Amino acid sequence: MMTTKAKIGQTPKELIWTLNKAKLYRYVPVVPAEQRHPVPLLLVFAIMNRPHVLDLRPGHSFVAYMLERGYDIYLLDWGVPGPEDKHTTFDDYTLEYLPRAIRKLKAETGSAEFSILGWCLGALISTLYAALRPDDGLKNLILLTAPLDFSDKQAGGFSRWTSDPSYNADALIDAFGNMPGELIDYGAKALKPVENYVGNYLHLWDNLDNPNVVASWHAMNTWVTDLVPMPGGAYRQLINEFYKENRLMNGTLTMRGERVDLSKLRANLLLNRIAICRSERIP
Repeated sequence: MMTTKAKIGQTPKELIWTLNKAKLYRYVPVVPAEQRHPVPLLLVFAIMNRPHVLDLRPGHSFVAYMLERGYDIYLLDWGVPGPEDKHTTFDDYTLEYLPRAIRKLKAETGSAEFSILGWCLGALISTLYAALRPDDGLKNLILLTAPLDFSDKQAGGFSRWTSDPSYNADALIDAFGNMPGELIDYGAKALKPVENYVGNYLHLWDNLDNPNVVASWHAMNTWVTDLVPMPGGAYRQLINEFYKENRLMNGTLTMRGERVDLSKLRANLLLNRIAICRSERIP
């Protein structure tokens, strides 16, 4: 097993704001100001992964691709929660962290409008924000593998696991405080054990003489194995309120006393489920 770490996330960026572990970065533009798009793009990543997959390596970077086409790009990186963050919930991410980051983005750019690209649980948080704050200037909402509807309890993977009454998220969090990244990783791999524990390395072995394949495998493996825990409060909500009770789709989800009504969402919407999202299969 390859244990060295590849150099990923190399596109230059500047830190412009922090709150607790969260950080807002601006990627350094590569085209003149007069050639850039006027509406900035905010990348909102998942809370249990590093955001480097969007900037995996030179020549294979979504961030670099967009910068070259004149987009002004910002990244909200949630960071790594510690034991003191075990009570952090989706309410906090949606109504405190994200709005503050957006205020900083607006101040930095001078633009009243902005776009969001949300990935996985970052897409869920972005959707909650868009529904609760529809008049805050969000022009375009792009969602990649957004875990929003959990109505199909017979679907494979995590939806089926959590629908069992014996699956007790509260007991897990009572024991661990935060959901360990190692358990998240094991849950993802256990759904396809042969592919993840055998096939992945056979693919590498069969292509050892191809430096492009090896470099790509090394970069992706570095991202996948860089484990991040999930705050206990958010994990309880994810299982109990979203997976088990499907409150968002049922119209019964509230955050700090406000009901989340998806019909209030006003931004232009693009939803794409073809990507990697561990929230659909974590234990």
